[in-house]
Amino acid sequence: MARGDRRVQGLARVAVVVRAGAAPMWWFGVLAAGVGVLPPGVTGRRIGVMAGAALFIVAAAAVSYTRRGRYTALARGAARAGKHDVLQDRAVSTRNWRRAHRWWLVLAFALALAASFAVPAAGGMLLAGAGTGLRLKAAWLGRRERADDALLWIRVDWLDKRHGAPAGKPVKGYRSTGIAAGDATPGGARRRSDVFA
Repeated sequence: MARGDRRVQGLARVAVVVRAGAAPMWWFGVLAAGVGVLPPGVTGRRIGVMAGAALFIVAAAAVSYTRRGRYTALARGAARAGKHDVLQDRAVSTRNWRRAHRWWLVLAFALALAASFAVPAAGGMLLAGAGTGLRLKAAWLGRRERADDALLWIRVDWLDKRHGAPAGKPVKGYRSTGIAAGDATPGGARRRSDVFA
């Protein structure tokens, strides 16, 4: 378990890794839905948009709630990060995830556009719903971090080859730091300094 492993490790914020795909999925989805509503498709625009709205809600809920029990179990057993452990910047974690998933995102966008010729806008709204679900999951993690007054981190070498899956099988535990550590707020958003302070 991570509690007994005190070697120096690079650590990435769990919420940042979860949140990394939210923005590109949302924007690709919105773009695909906007372009996809132009052709009438097989079902017609009205049915396509209604089906897309349903898919958006289902995707957002499914992505948001998937594996919450696993995240909770890992958070409950989080060990305190050592003073020599290296905290990875938010920008680095986000960039690593997006670079590793760039072709997957392009493929998802292309499939969403292609689906529009059958059901207008539905594919794009499904993709946007998945992005929204990731944002909701990161926000849920942020609420947990605030409640526990501790930020959750994962060893970088326990992430998968695409720098994702922060609750995957190889993950044996999380590490924790104080709420002010790193450059991201609870939930993984960029920490903004108060220029008026």
